[in-house]
Amino acid sequence: MTTAVIVLNGGSSSGKSGIARCLQAVLPDPWLALGTDTLVDAMPAAMRASDTGIEFAPDGEVIVGPEFRTLEAAWIEGIAAMARAGARVIVDEVFLGGPASQQRWHDALHDLSVLWVGVHCAPAIATGRELARGDRPIGMAASQANTVHRGVTYDLEVDTSHTESIECARMIAARVVG
Repeated sequence: MTTAVIVLNGGSSSGKSGIARCLQAVLPDPWLALGTDTLVDAMPAAMRASDTGIEFAPDGEVIVGPEFRTLEAAWIEGIAAMARAGARVIVDEVFLGGPASQQRWHDALHDLSVLWVGVHCAPAIATGRELARGDRPIGMAASQANTVHRGVTYDLEVDTSHTESIECARMIAARVVG
């Protein structure tokens, strides 16, 4: 079965978005890149600072509420529907809930061929990237660097600490194109 979905899981500033862009460049067919940031950006502004939506604490902690979970469930099902309709999709995700987060995706993608990829980055390096970006609470990258991987299973793992996004993308593409 041909891979329909690539799920990239890693902490903030780990390099997932860069890998996704590189995958779009190196894979032979067109792939859509959709990420959790896309979902958050699509939500009403009021939900981005609400205990029912999603909150970003000053220390980098991310707190999600029931309204966020409702929209997230629809988002996940929507991405699965796009893949079933023939779109190839790269998902840029942060499994804040570890295995429970992966299970939500697994349930939605159960009948599709999925490549699960762990994107690792040393906390100090991710923190440096976070500082350079300037668009995230300081501390988010370090707090997520390891926790998003606990209990999660992968087909492939890459580490962007000392490997460029394009090289990681080539490793992933080799598994997709085979």
